[in-house]
Amino acid sequence: MVLTYWDYIKNSGTTWWRKTLLPLSFKNGNLIARCFFFYLLIFSFNVSAQHTDSLKQTKDSLKVSDTTKQNNSLVLGTTTVSGRITDALTGKPIPNVTVTFAQSTYATSSDSQGEFLLSAQGAYKRVSFSLMGSQPLNKEIKPNQVNELQIRLKSSQRQLQEVRISAGKRKKYRNKGNPAVELIQEIIDHKNINRMQSADYLQYDQYERIGLSFFHLSPKFINGSFFSKYKFMLDTTQVINGETQTSLPVFFSEKLSQNYFRKKPSKSIKILQAQKELNIIKFVDTVGVNIYINRIYGDNIDIYENNIFIITNQFLSPIADHAPDFYKFFIADTIKIGNEKFIEVNFTPRNKGDLLFEGKLLVTMDGRYAVKSCELDVNSQININFMRSLKIVLDFQKHDDGRYYLNKSDVKADFGIFKDKGLGVIGERTVFRSNYKLNSQLSDAFYKGKDLQTAGNINQPDTTFWLHHRTDTLSKQQELIYEHINKLENMRSFKRTTWIASTLTNGFADLGPVQIGQIGSTFAFNNQEGFRLQGGARTTPEFNKTVYLDGYAAYGTKDATAKYDLNTYFSLNKTAPYRFPNDYFKIGYMYDISLPGQDLAAVNTQAALTSFATGKNDYWLYNKIFNLVYVKDFENHFSYNLGFENWNQQAAGTLLYQLNNADNTVVHNLTTSEVDLGLRYAPHEQIIQGSMVRFSIYSKYPIISLQINHGIAGFLGGSYNYNNITANIAKRFYFSQLGYSDVALLGGYITGKVPFPLLDISPANRSIAYDPNAYNQMGYLEFVSDHYVGLNFTQSFNGFFLNKIPLIDHLKWREYFSFKVLYGGLRNENNPAYSSGLYKFPVGGNGTNGTYALGNVPYIEGGVGIGNIYKIIRVDLIKRFNYLDHPGVSQYGIKLSFNPDF
Repeated sequence: MVLTYWDYIKNSGTTWWRKTLLPLSFKNGNLIARCFFFYLLIFSFNVSAQHTDSLKQTKDSLKVSDTTKQNNSLVLGTTTVSGRITDALTGKPIPNVTVTFAQSTYATSSDSQGEFLLSAQGAYKRVSFSLMGSQPLNKEIKPNQVNELQIRLKSSQRQLQEVRISAGKRKKYRNKGNPAVELIQEIIDHKNINRMQSADYLQYDQYERIGLSFFHLSPKFINGSFFSKYKFMLDTTQVINGETQTSLPVFFSEKLSQNYFRKKPSKSIKILQAQKELNIIKFVDTVGVNIYINRIYGDNIDIYENNIFIITNQFLSPIADHAPDFYKFFIADTIKIGNEKFIEVNFTPRNKGDLLFEGKLLVTMDGRYAVKSCELDVNSQININFMRSLKIVLDFQKHDDGRYYLNKSDVKADFGIFKDKGLGVIGERTVFRSNYKLNSQLSDAFYKGKDLQTAGNINQPDTTFWLHHRTDTLSKQQELIYEHINKLENMRSFKRTTWIASTLTNGFADLGPVQIGQIGSTFAFNNQEGFRLQGGARTTPEFNKTVYLDGYAAYGTKDATAKYDLNTYFSLNKTAPYRFPNDYFKIGYMYDISLPGQDLAAVNTQAALTSFATGKNDYWLYNKIFNLVYVKDFENHFSYNLGFENWNQQAAGTLLYQLNNADNTVVHNLTTSEVDLGLRYAPHEQIIQGSMVRFSIYSKYPIISLQINHGIAGFLGGSYNYNNITANIAKRFYFSQLGYSDVALLGGYITGKVPFPLLDISPANRSIAYDPNAYNQMGYLEFVSDHYVGLNFTQSFNGFFLNKIPLIDHLKWREYFSFKVLYGGLRNENNPAYSSGLYKFPVGGNGTNGTYALGNVPYIEGGVGIGNIYKIIRVDLIKRFNYLDHPGVSQYGIKLSFNPDF
């Protein structure tokens, strides 16, 4: 995935904000989130970024103005239509005919005598009449007047036919002439008047509950000495996939909220009133995991949307606009509930491997074609990893306006590494909605508030409170979960086990006021340092909630040189610098090694695969960096940083800084002083907070970044005056059954005369690991420019094509296509071939690629890949299309990545 991310927490290297505008892969972030299931700028910016909190408005601003009352008499600006509907052939009255003002959501239905009355503000010129089994009819009316109509409906040739089941040759399924498909088309045509968003204003209360448990625990584990002291945690009554199973509850959460919706302009507000939560897997970011669980278990499932987010994918709704092209539909039965009749429709995927549901719908027969309830399941052949089963049940209740609104949503899903055996994770998310208020408008100031708000002290551990406010009733075992987990958290053995798990997952060993780490950076190898050994530590809020310290020391066995990084943070909001939201000053000094054009933080991470490279690289830098910076995050995910950096760099390896003068003077030290400003905006962003950086959860919203660096000559040894401006916009586009596209647009411009180390060095990747943000067939320091634009594109088809190829469809492989283009150039004043006082470009040869100005021809590379090999491996074949005459380059390359994905 290609998205941008701003790491202002622990980028120990060349200005940690210098390279932040490059798009960042969230691959590792998703790894953390997914593996959870398996082990288990200044005042002006302050003003512009702040959001008004609706809860801070006065009580007077929350007065309700009722706009839903309608007057049967003529009102200026009101159109009224009334009359009687009869059968054109028999003359009998027709009930349940849907009457709708054209191009509006105002509708009513005829009563048992065929009589109707519809009145609404607006100059409506046409009214439509529809009923299953009758031809739809449109009538011209006089706007802003009372219209009296006598309507005669004719029988439709599309009415449902009798379904006969007989033995004999099986008929091929067809949409044409299929009464079930005709019914589904009516549901699709009536979606806009049936969905909740058809109301101008809507309010409701919501209670939600999420539970997570391990099951299929081996008898050896349950009866072993380690688990013997924890047996009280077991639930022996839970029914999973129709069987009673022994399970181990690990997460349980309850929440109460008030929800407000406005149609135009669109606005949704959720005010969290109360919550109660217990979690025995606290070594994972609790807030982030809660968000992720909600995404996995269907946060805000809307059957009327074309696509439904479940897990981390889009499933096509069975009543999506093009659902008949992907589903098969069958009428199963007619059901009477009270005095109302409903039709039950079954559906199944045409292709079992696609991201589609199977199940049934219960549809009203009153001419509205609304969904009364639905059951959504998945088949065993679907291309979703680790998921063993999924069951979604939605129930709707009829309200005064005749629409059916969601009353209850229940989602159950279980996951495991293996399809039908071994340890599994079962989760259930239950939602109840109540106290609906239609078209009850609040003040304009209210709707300017934040999308997600909290009402004072929301933590409510009191059992009595929940007994009075919980919409549902807990089972006896669910009631015991709170008691059991409270007992567990006080056990020393459990605390010890949690400490070990936290150390392994977060990479830091927590010693209270101090944490030792990162463990993942302890050992690494490169051809300049040889074997690199590194150790570090940082303080926690237990040490001081305002002052935070962190740093590391490293040593290379080949260069025999010690490196280090020391940082001090002064937190203004008493929040650790590795937690959201940031509001701190940082002062730091670092001495370490890096590759030209590569973010130093990436080198310091020393991921295992980056120790293995393709091709030869012997260009290195030794960096001495002092930085002072202020970082500020806002709750709406607008962020900025303002800072100063002094950077001294020394060329190493075969890299040589040499002036293009007659003496070919060698420059041993290059020093710059900069004032830097960075801006980032990620609307509606949801994050998982890692131990060092935060990771954005996939969404449809863009992430926008802007970085401005101003070089100052003569200040603290700074050698050059310049401005370096870079920008990045990244977004994911969803295409339902065709997967998704990750697109990043990037550009930069440098003013002033500078040597090549201060130009934009195109990010290259010579490791065997695939990097979605770098140019995977480009050599390090191969291209420099002072102005450029670029496009990074990756398309994931989620197996849409491979799932339909016999013999390999069962492998559930997934297809990827990537394309990257970089266009730019170098002005003569910055080209050593045309201007004096600059550094010579490194010359290629002996396996190295040399350095070149990015020319009039854009650099292009593309790739195709197959992922989901054994559920975790992705292999990409990358082709470089031009500049093949440069020494040390290869046209083709194979890249690997390990990315467990649903």
